[in-house]
Amino acid sequence: MTSARERAANAMMEVLDSEFLRALTEPARLELLRVLLLHGPADVATIAGHLPQDRSVISRHLKLLEQAGIVESQQDGRHRIYGINGSSFIQTLEAILGKTKSLASACCPPLAAIKPKLGAKR
Repeated sequence: MTSARERAANAMMEVLDSEFLRALTEPARLELLRVLLLHGPADVATIAGHLPQDRSVISRHLKLLEQAGIVESQQDGRHRIYGINGSSFIQTLEAILGKTKSLASACCPPLAAIKPKLGAKR
């Protein structure tokens, strides 16, 4: 039987180890997002013109960002245009914040709340 704290800690780890947050931990993907933020929606070739990686690497990063709901794409003739999916990005951040707020008291109590336990003799 697991304690409430253990269940909350496990749930918090699921949030922290989500596809969304993992997608944001790679510096190359953050730089790719920076390009989209600065220059707006673009195809892979245009994005690649701003980055040192090959187009194939950028395509893989874009696919991962799209799967995480951070980027969306749309077919435009022979080109696929990528842009930041602002509403999905914000909704996911809000969901992460809501979940972590609901779990924080169970798995991450403030030190002041546990201070008496720290000073207790064993």
